[in-house]
Amino acid sequence: MKTGIVGYGTAFPRMRIKVEEIARVWGKEGSRIAAGLGIREKAVAALDEDSATFAVESARIALESSRIDPSKIGAVFVGSESKPYAVKPTASIVADAVAASPVTTAADFEFACKAGTTAIQTCMGMVGAGMIEYGLAIGSDTAQGKPSDALEYSAGSGGASYIIGKESESIAIIEDTFSYTTDTPDFWRRQHAEFPEHAGRFTAEPAYFKHVVNATKGLLEKTGSKAADFDYAVFHQPNGKFPPRAAKILGVPEERIKQGLITPFIGNTYSASAMIGLASVLDVAAEGQKILVTSYGSGAGSDSFSITVTGNISKPGRRQAQSVFAQIEAERAYVDYATYAKHRRKIKSL
Repeated sequence: MKTGIVGYGTAFPRMRIKVEEIARVWGKEGSRIAAGLGIREKAVAALDEDSATFAVESARIALESSRIDPSKIGAVFVGSESKPYAVKPTASIVADAVAASPVTTAADFEFACKAGTTAIQTCMGMVGAGMIEYGLAIGSDTAQGKPSDALEYSAGSGGASYIIGKESESIAIIEDTFSYTTDTPDFWRRQHAEFPEHAGRFTAEPAYFKHVVNATKGLLEKTGSKAADFDYAVFHQPNGKFPPRAAKILGVPEERIKQGLITPFIGNTYSASAMIGLASVLDVAAEGQKILVTSYGSGAGSDSFSITVTGNISKPGRRQAQSVFAQIEAERAYVDYATYAKHRRKIKSL
């Protein structure tokens, strides 16, 4: 049985910091790093926001656009690498907050920035097998970055939720999916370590591009498609420079990635990155248009999807009420580095 997206929603904080403000604190080297990322500003989670709050908020929006009874959700899966609890599922918090059935199966997933798309694949399998009627897949993170490290300029916060159900109710059918995984240690955080480490330039060629390109090529071969067949393409966005380069390698015209390229405005939201990009495309896509989505998670792997928009998307209320770009342009609160450091708990004596 084919499955698809029945509802979707995104959420990210109103607090922002410009990368030039971070660079101001760290001087000449900071300015050099900021200039090479293709990011203007990033979304900053406040003291009372975390990956669970963004998961709940985006899930509630997804439910509104799905028009379904939340008690019919048979599975809730949350992908994140910044859980508020080391031992305690976020998925159970979400299930309770959205009034999903008490017999819902729930679990947290972790695979760096692709855990959310893996949650989508799991829901696809369960719905397709007839085990559940609807599944809720979420990617949500409050990404971490060590002070002065390159990650600090890009690590943003936000969440995206997708309700997966049967084809007839879907606003977009997931035609197929393909994954590519290797043991490539380009990014990691050891137990008890506060901030992640990364392998610098190594994160590009043997890591991000190898997996994104091979997963996408595998999907195209599996489905008998060409890159030119897709009206939109979304790639994982660790910065603003990698997705256009991936598009060029794969033969995707750059104008087809613009609608889904969100990182320059809110930073890299990790597990939510490709999922927020897809939501931005769904905000404007028309019936019959095809969407290519490829996530990436360090460690390393990519999930690629072929998606076709249905006529249901034009029905009243089937898109999220406020588009991704409307959320980006909504009232924002810009903060200086000291305020940012306080809210992201970088001042350790507090």
